[in-house]
Amino acid sequence: MPARHDQVDDPRLAASLLTARRGTAYFARKLAELSDADFDAPSLLPGWTRRHIIAHVGYNARALTRLLEWAATGIETPMYAGPEQRAKEIDDGATLTPIALRHLVSHATVHLNVEWRDLSPTAWHAEVRTAQGRTVLATETAWMRTREVWIHAVDLNNGGSFDDFPPDLLDALLTDITSTWRQRGTGQELTLIPTDRNTTISIGAHPTLQITGTAAELTRWATGRGTTDIFTAGDRTVPRPPRWV
Repeated sequence: MPARHDQVDDPRLAASLLTARRGTAYFARKLAELSDADFDAPSLLPGWTRRHIIAHVGYNARALTRLLEWAATGIETPMYAGPEQRAKEIDDGATLTPIALRHLVSHATVHLNVEWRDLSPTAWHAEVRTAQGRTVLATETAWMRTREVWIHAVDLNNGGSFDDFPPDLLDALLTDITSTWRQRGTGQELTLIPTDRNTTISIGAHPTLQITGTAAELTRWATGRGTTDIFTAGDRTVPRPPRWV
């Protein structure tokens, strides 16, 4: 009989799942605020309407569900058959009716949550592969979904804000983003200074450009979502952030 509660024995994973589920609720709330006619308006992502965002979030849940099935069964089940599948899903999904898009997100979210709930403690540590080819543990799916639902709730462009994010999520996002930059050797000239934190984040050993803002503002900038309320030492032009994902 399927479990009625998460079979998780790691408190950090339990906390990660809670953040993902709270982000899911946040996305659902912003989605519910949209009328059907609102779906055709632009999102915050260039070239994507709100329809594209909604379809992407729904199909992402299905893709992560495939990774959890892989972890549970040991049978390789990739997120996508290839890069073309992901793009085609989003493009085709954007043509669905608003009610179909709402159902897609709702049903895919429930399925993902059931897979999380029923996954055994052992299976959580099974290795799976992301769409980018990284080998990760199944535990990583919680963080992968967290990023999708919280950030794309803002991309719906109807009042979602990085200011709504939990402080520990903002810190985790900044850590993830800047760690990726270091691994790729990008952004070496940058030091980020969150004005509401007692820390600075230097990307390289010899940074030459300081960028200042609250943790929420810096995270918004670092994810490529604008330069509002971002400042540089000497009033230099705020650069575009290096690529993250």
